[in-house]
Amino acid sequence: MTIVLQKNKTLSLKERFFNLNFTFISITIIIAFLGCVILYSAAGGNIYPWAFNQAIRFCLGLFAMFFMALIKPELYYKFATPFYLFTLALLFIVDIAGYTGMGAKRWIDLGFFKLQPSELMKIAIVLQLAKYFAITPLSTIKTIKGILLPVIYVALPVGLILLQPDLGTSLMILFCAVALFYLAGVEWWKFAIIICSAIIASPILWNFLHTYQKNRILTFLNPERDPHGTGYHIIQAKIALGSGGLTGKGFLSGTQSHLNFLPEKHTDFIFTMFSEEFGMLGGVLILLLNLVLISYGYWFAFKIYPSNYFGKMVILGLNTNYFLYVFINIAMVIGLLPVVGVPLPLISYGGTVIISVMTSFGIMLSFYANRNQELKK
Repeated sequence: MTIVLQKNKTLSLKERFFNLNFTFISITIIIAFLGCVILYSAAGGNIYPWAFNQAIRFCLGLFAMFFMALIKPELYYKFATPFYLFTLALLFIVDIAGYTGMGAKRWIDLGFFKLQPSELMKIAIVLQLAKYFAITPLSTIKTIKGILLPVIYVALPVGLILLQPDLGTSLMILFCAVALFYLAGVEWWKFAIIICSAIIASPILWNFLHTYQKNRILTFLNPERDPHGTGYHIIQAKIALGSGGLTGKGFLSGTQSHLNFLPEKHTDFIFTMFSEEFGMLGGVLILLLNLVLISYGYWFAFKIYPSNYFGKMVILGLNTNYFLYVFINIAMVIGLLPVVGVPLPLISYGGTVIISVMTSFGIMLSFYANRNQELKK
C-alpha cells in the first residue's frame, strides 16, 4: 500500500508507515536470513553461539530501523550536530578507557553489550556533513575556506579511530566523506592535488603504519611471502572460494571452514564460507541482493523533494557507506584489496555493525517516506 501524498502535507504516523519501501525492507530481511543460515553452518549445525545471537541482534536492528524510519526528517537535521559531538566524545572515551580486544581498543564495555563508537560515527559524519553542505552556498563550498570546517569534521574522528588502531573503519569514513564532498560540488582538481600529495608522501606515511598494517599490504602484494603467517588468511580464503565450484559442496559440508582451515569464518571471511558451501551461484546471489539493495538506496535519493538537499545528501552518504562495506569486504576476501577487517553487513557476525546499518537504513527510509515534503528546518 502506498499513500498518495499532497505536497507539503504533514504526514500522520500511519501514512509514514505505509509509505515506506517494503521491497527494500524485504531484501534486507532476506540477506540477514542468509547470514543466520551460514552462521548456523559455521557453528557445525548449531544455532549457538552465533546464529541465535545474530537473529536477536537483527530483530533489535529491525526495531531500530522502523523506529528511525517513522521519525520526522527535520529531527535528523536538528540533532545532526549534537549527535556528531556525542559520538566524537565516545571516540575520546574509547582512546582513554576503551575495551581492548584482538590487539585493538575499539569498544566501550557496557556490561551487556560492547559498543563500537566508530560504527556510530559512520552515521554521524554523514548527518553532519549533509547539514553543513545543505546550509552553505555552492560558491563558498568551492573555496578553500569553505571546505576547511568540513575537513576538520572528518579529520577529528578519522584521527581518533586510527589511534585505536582501525585502518579499515577510518578509510571507510574518509572515502564516504570524499564522496559527499564531490557530490556537494568540490572541484575534482582539489581531490587530484590531495591524491598526488598522498602518493608523494607515501614513503613517509609508511613509517607511521603499525607493523601488522605493513604486513597486510605486503601480503596483499604477495600472499605467498608468508603462507603460514600473514598470508594464511587470504590463501585459505582463495582455496575455499575455488573449492566451492559452481554449485558448492553443500550446506554444512564446507571442508575449509568446518576443518578450521578458514580463519574468521563467522566474521570477516564469511563470504568465502558461503561461497564454498553454495558455490559461485551462492556468491552471485549475495552480490545481486546487495546490488539491488544499494540501487534502491540511490533511487531513494532521486525521489526526494527537489529542495530537500539535506535529505538527498544523507541518503547518498549512508547508502555509499553500505556500498563500501560490501565492496571492501568482498574485494578483500577474494584478494583484490588488503585485509583490513571490514565485515560483510547483515551476514557477518557482529553487534554494533548490524545495529548501525539497520539504523542507517531507517534514516534513509524516513526521508523516502516523506519524499514529497519540504524539510521544515
